[in-house]
Amino acid sequence: MTVRARIEATLRDNLSPDRLEVIDESQHHAGHQPDITGTGETHMRVRIVSPAFAGKSRLDRHRAVNALLKPELDAGLHALAVEAAAPGEATRW
Repeated sequence: MTVRARIEATLRDNLSPDRLEVIDESQHHAGHQPDITGTGETHMRVRIVSPAFAGKSRLDRHRAVNALLKPELDAGLHALAVEAAAPGEATRW
């Protein structure tokens, strides 16, 4: 299973999102560090709308996603961008 697929499964299982998009942006970061070539799954963007975020601050939403994805970060995911919203909130995507 790919990193992207594991991230999607983890977030679906734990946050029951109304919308979820996991985007692999690794190719845009080639050369930022010597071991980042742009060919692996090193940089991900998560766009998620979930009822679990209702009434939570932006920081708390990010903390929740980061906590769920800690195993991926510990295993080598270099960067994780999070765009989290509750249902009914405006998004730019």
